[in-house]
Order: sequence, then C-alpha cells, then structure tokens
Amino acid sequence: MPLDVTCPGCKTRFQVSEKFAGKKGPCPKCKSIIQIPSLKEQVKIEEPQPVGGKTKTGQPVFRPIGRTETKLSREQAIAIGGAVSVVVLGALIIGLARIPVSPVITSIGAIILAPALAMAGYAFLRDDELEPYRGQQLWMRLALCAAVYPLLWGIYWLVFAYLDVVPDFEHMTYLLIVLPLVIAFGTVTAMGAFDFDFGPAILHYCVYLISTIALRMMMGMNALWNAPPT
Repeated sequence: MPLDVTCPGCKTRFQVSEKFAGKKGPCPKCKSIIQIPSLKEQVKIEEPQPVGGKTKTGQPVFRPIGRTETKLSREQAIAIGGAVSVVVLGALIIGLARIPVSPVITSIGAIILAPALAMAGYAFLRDDELEPYRGQQLWMRLALCAAVYPLLWGIYWLVFAYLDVVPDFEHMTYLLIVLPLVIAFGTVTAMGAFDFDFGPAILHYCVYLISTIALRMMMGMNALWNAPPT
C-alpha cells in the first residue's frame, strides 16, 4: 500500500512504497531530504458513521430504505375474488328469484364484502413511499374497516327510521345532510386505518359504498332504502 507524503519545503505531494516508512529520502522535486512518515503516522480516512436515529432493523433514518412492493398474493387474490363472487352470485339469485330480502341478509352481505374490498383497495391505493402494513397490523386495520363500513349503513338506516322518512330523491334535503356525514366518517376511518390522504381515503370508502348499493339493486331492492324499487 503506497504512503502519501507531502514535502514540507515545496509542498509537493507524492507517494512512496510503504517499505520506506519511517526513513529519510530526497523530495522528487526540490531534492531536499525529508522524513517519510511511519505507518502509525498515516492518516486513515474512514467512512463517516451515520448520525441520527435508526429503524428497528438498524438502518439510518436519513438513508433510503429498500422497500418491498406490496402486491396481492395469489392466496389473497383468490380469497378476495371468492368473497366478492359469493356475494354477487347470491345477490343475482335473490334478484332473479324475487326472494324477499331481510335485513339479516343485507347485513351479512355487507360484512362479508367489507374486508375483501378494504384489502383490494389498500393494495391499489396505498402510498408507495410508506412501508406497507403486513401481518397482524394489516389484519387489525382491515378489521377496523370491516366493522365501521357496514356499521355506517346501520347508522344511516337508524337516522331515517328516527326521522320516519324514506330517503328517496323526493327528500333530497335529508340526503344532502346524511350522506355526506356517512361518507365523511368512512373517509376518516380509511385515513386512520391505512394512513391515506383525503383523496385515496374517500375513494377507498366510496368503492365499498357504491359496491353495496349496486348489490342492493341486483337483489331488486331500492338503492337507498329497504323499500321496493321505485
């Protein structure tokens, strides 16, 4: 390994073999005799150590962290597709056979659909700059959406039952008050569960809302209430 040497007279910088460490010799430019530094005197330049906080894996927080893309696994895609297919097929059978629909059936369908749509929505809408949720954390957040989204339908029905009003388009004033509130609560839930910004959060909830309204229409129900379609 060559040694870096600087002549104290002419300030010329040059390198010599390490076998000359600690010896004297002439400067190649001004020919004055200079002392070659010993190996111990050599300045070692080391890579600066990171300063600041670290992640749980020991990586500095200011360094780019390699991220693993979160995509639907085959098993997840099959589970989501299966859940959606079962609900859609059931809705079509009920609608074609004109089977009376009870609140129990609509509640079960809304609950089954919620985690499947929440998972699919998260996979497509999540911010790629954020570390994705996995395992127990992901299931807890899916469970939150699966509980709140169907519950908002229940609150919607309770409000209009209390008002003793069928929320059709003839009662647009009530709809303009209640529906934005329901959507707002769903949006806040999505923001809290998955760290969405407002736009992706409202889209996440509205996908569920629109899907459940479409299923009601498949079953021959009124899109907005438990009444025959108008």
